Amino acid sequence: MPKNRNTFLPLASWWRRLVSRAVHGGWRWAREAGAVTAERPGPLRFRAIGTGTRLAFPQGTVFGEAWIELGEHCIIAEQVTLTAGMMPGLDLGPDPILTLGDGVVLGRGSHVIADTRVRIGSDTYCGPYVYITSTNHSYDDPCTPVGKQWPRAEPVEIGPGCWLGTGAVILPGARLGRNVVVAAGAVVRGEVPDHAVVAGAPARVVRSWDPVEGWQPPMRTPAPLPIPEGVTPEQLVALADLDER
Repeated sequence: MPKNRNTFLPLASWWRRLVSRAVHGGWRWAREAGAVTAERPGPLRFRAIGTGTRLAFPQGTVFGEAWIELGEHCIIAEQVTLTAGMMPGLDLGPDPILTLGDGVVLGRGSHVIADTRVRIGSDTYCGPYVYITSTNHSYDDPCTPVGKQWPRAEPVEIGPGCWLGTGAVILPGARLGRNVVVAAGAVVRGEVPDHAVVAGAPARVVRSWDPVEGWQPPMRTPAPLPIPEGVTPEQLVALADLDER
């Protein structure tokens, strides 16, 4: 008598569920075990890493840690690149090259490339795939491929309390003031004043705060509800961490 294939379907379904649970359970364990904190730095030896700061697993490319300082309660999402220097193994001198203030959030897949000084101020939030670099290609010689010409580097300064939207690009020499909003996909160079909103490529100021007139042009949407009383910074960090996951 030929065997009925339906006899094996419940067993195959049970086996797939078991394998799926094992894979997902193993991945959750790997994410927890592979996360980098001050208490569990793994193979990374940062110049400083503050209490409550966490680099999610898997990390992106990270090198030059001896010249990277991370403040307290920072959230570094999966696949974020943090580099100091043009390549691993360089001696970059006595001073830090890349500094993140307290409470900085770097969204999934973001890159911070610091061949010279890059500072990101406290409580600055970056969406996914933000690109911040102190180095740009040069193309002075028309006879040499651009990728083979020595790049230019300028320091980058991002003030505290900024918000950088998904896919924003911060170019060498950029200096952002306090509480600046960078729209998704904007390409920022040069100086941006405090309390400004910039958008476009190249980015330009599209809204700014006046102490007398308020936001100009005026907001088109009502102000959001304030954060409820009693909510601690640690709880806000935990909520942001959940969003990144």
